[in-house]
Amino acid sequence: MKIGFIGLGIMGSRMAANLQKGGHTLVIFNRTREKAESLLAKGARWADSPVALASQVEVVFTMLAHPAAVEEAALGQDGFLSRLAPGRIWIDCSTVNPAFSRKMAAEAEAHDIRFLGAPVSGSKGIAAAAKLTFLVGGEAGDLAASRPLLECMGNKIIHCGGPGTGAALKIVMNQLLGTVMAAFAEGLVLGESLGLSREVLFDTLLGGPAAAPFLSVKRERIEKGDFKDADFPLQWLQKDLQLATVSAYETGVPMPVTNVAKELYRFAIREGHGKEDFSAIYDYLAHSSAVISLREDGELQPV
Repeated sequence: MKIGFIGLGIMGSRMAANLQKGGHTLVIFNRTREKAESLLAKGARWADSPVALASQVEVVFTMLAHPAAVEEAALGQDGFLSRLAPGRIWIDCSTVNPAFSRKMAAEAEAHDIRFLGAPVSGSKGIAAAAKLTFLVGGEAGDLAASRPLLECMGNKIIHCGGPGTGAALKIVMNQLLGTVMAAFAEGLVLGESLGLSREVLFDTLLGGPAAAPFLSVKRERIEKGDFKDADFPLQWLQKDLQLATVSAYETGVPMPVTNVAKELYRFAIREGHGKEDFSAIYDYLAHSSAVISLREDGELQPV
């Protein structure tokens, strides 16, 4: 099958490689061509724009950083929706907010294109091993038609419901990921300030009821102070927390913990941690001299 893939970052490049390993012909586009070189060397075709890609493929995957990038690729001046043949399938694996995913589903329908919102759960290592979990929102029939492609990249597919539901589940997952990581980092900093060794803290907390299982994976990074070559960049987790708070505002749900965590990650970005792994929130808390206060208008600020 001829597949278009737009977005070749940490996750997208590995996902596209697994589609290629599955015997599919790829037509690829990325904002920077350098990230496409390994795929091109193995036979993928380069498209100069999303619209140029669309006329060559049966299915389009998008794996982009944020909603604005998705919208530009689909509906911008060189957007692929204007050229994709009726009845084709667009699968958006980007992490976006549910309202945006529903908007893209409606735009696709207006162009007679089938749409699945299928964000993924998993790190770059899991993506490379083709063991991602797909959280899918859309029509069951469209999922059935797309399942063989998703199975090239993942080993678990969850049909969450209609348009926007896959995005909703992913937002909840990343909201928990971000707040739990921040709370754990804060606990480590507190423990160390009270005279406990980091080794005792890790050995006692990890694997116990107070620590989420994924935190064990972050132990080595924190112990070595090595947050480069990120599994999940801190700046994108902060973006997802922002999307969670936007979604909560739309539904009238209070999110006090998430709003504080979102701003904490924003402060860390301002201190240069944005491209590091999100576990670098520990490094920010442990070494930043910033004190956070609440302004009269309710916003957090460093002082």
